[in-house]
Amino acid sequence: MSIIDAHHHLWDPAVRPYPWMTGPAAPLRRRFGADDLTAALAGTEVTATVVVQAVSDESETRDLLNAAADGDSPVAGVVGWTDLTAPDVADTLSKLIGDGGRLVAVRHQTHDERDPEWLLRPDVRRGLATLADLGLAFDLLIRGREVPAAVRLAKAAPELQLVVDHAAKPAIATGQWEPWLAGLTELAAFPQVSCKISGLVTEADPHHWREQGVVRYARQVIALFGPDRAMFGSDWPVCTLAATYDDVVNIALEATHDLSDADRQAVLGDTARRVYFQGREPCT
Repeated sequence: MSIIDAHHHLWDPAVRPYPWMTGPAAPLRRRFGADDLTAALAGTEVTATVVVQAVSDESETRDLLNAAADGDSPVAGVVGWTDLTAPDVADTLSKLIGDGGRLVAVRHQTHDERDPEWLLRPDVRRGLATLADLGLAFDLLIRGREVPAAVRLAKAAPELQLVVDHAAKPAIATGQWEPWLAGLTELAAFPQVSCKISGLVTEADPHHWREQGVVRYARQVIALFGPDRAMFGSDWPVCTLAATYDDVVNIALEATHDLSDADRQAVLGDTARRVYFQGREPCT
């Protein structure tokens, strides 16, 4: 299998602050660079990756684009951040796209907004329409609170490619399936919505994620969206709070074990290739 890791991060807290790196996430407050990523990939079948923004700072996006432009880096695409509500968002995005051609999507920490319907604000909708016009996807970082707004967005904007990060963060640690399953089922009804099998180990008890059936949640994502709209992401280095890089790759391999070769390849690489790279082979 040729695996694309559709969701990981790179950061250096000495360069810019990451306010969310507190409490249980405090061990992540150190540099994780492309060299660390390359070491983590060693021994796996991951051939290309998509790096995802981790703070609302456009300078971070430019740093990630620079990392993707490094010929020694496995990073092939960038899910960046820019202010979607800015009047000049189209110009800004055009410049970011032109900076090496590695920008494939934009993300906003939607679940941190005080307004659960932030996605539906007129100024946000204008920014999202610009993404669609430019052929960029939008990553949905949401929990259950924001799912109804995401459903309404998907219904109103069929032209916008949407990617649900971390399967909308199911409550694995408490063993709850609802209302997560009902919300994800609603999102899966829209053909332009894909979903990442990522971030699951840190939604479980970090010491007991194997016993808590993380693979069952991954398989549920595939059942809802189908292999052609589900994709693997490691969520490295966040995953290291509970598991190794090899562990999360193996979760994806186990979750897809009973699929046909074509369907397995879809989840492990082809869905990301279609959604983020318009079917092209990602260049690293």
